[in-house]
Amino acid sequence: MHNIARFLIILGVVFVVLGAVFLLFPKIPLFKLPGDFIIRKDNFVAVFPLATSILLSVILTIIIKLLLRR
Repeated sequence: MHNIARFLIILGVVFVVLGAVFLLFPKIPLFKLPGDFIIRKDNFVAVFPLATSILLSVILTIIIKLLLRR
């Protein structure tokens, strides 16, 4: 349980930092990368952030591996 608690605390800190970054820098071009698909029809908008998802996955994987390394 100690490892799970530590992981959740670290995850919470990461979310707080990300929230602060998005508040301070609102023009970060997430969801506007090449490979992110936006479909606009009359009253319909669908966003498929493929490139953003891959980028965030790689970054979070590196961060988690560095934090949980023994």
